[in-house]
Amino acid sequence: MDAPDLLLDLASRPRDAAARLRGRLDPATLRAHPGGHDNSPAWLLWHTGREVDVQLAALSDAEEVWTAQGHRDLLALGEAGDEVGYGHTSAQARRLVVEDGDALLDYVDAALAALEDYLGTLTAADLAEVVDSQWDPPVTRGVRLVSIVDDAVQHLAQAAYVLGMPQPV
Repeated sequence: MDAPDLLLDLASRPRDAAARLRGRLDPATLRAHPGGHDNSPAWLLWHTGREVDVQLAALSDAEEVWTAQGHRDLLALGEAGDEVGYGHTSAQARRLVVEDGDALLDYVDAALAALEDYLGTLTAADLAEVVDSQWDPPVTRGVRLVSIVDDAVQHLAQAAYVLGMPQPV
């Protein structure tokens, strides 16, 4: 297995994890803030889609699926939805409210599908290309892609953890 194939396999994992959340995202769960944490499951899912989508669009010079496939209009989060969520204040994170779990998962799936499609076009030489020289060491395309998938895995796992918590009766 070469590096592009390995990355493609890695990138398929969050997509599978997100699919397992279907049918479990009622509005109350999406709005939950266990332990008083600012990031609700809705925020975690939205952020997963946005961080994949925005970074992938920058790498591939493609339009974000957020706008290209109509997720921006469907989720109706306005300008707040156009953000990525890095550095959100408590108030910003708590203002992001979505009650349609399927719509959120559709967006996450579309962003991850676009990532898989993009990975299918890359060679080992593409992965070695420096895409961000502002870091020391400079960031290659491969390192950036691993970072994108890692962030998606972390946030989807957090959402799944919340869904596994006992719900008040």
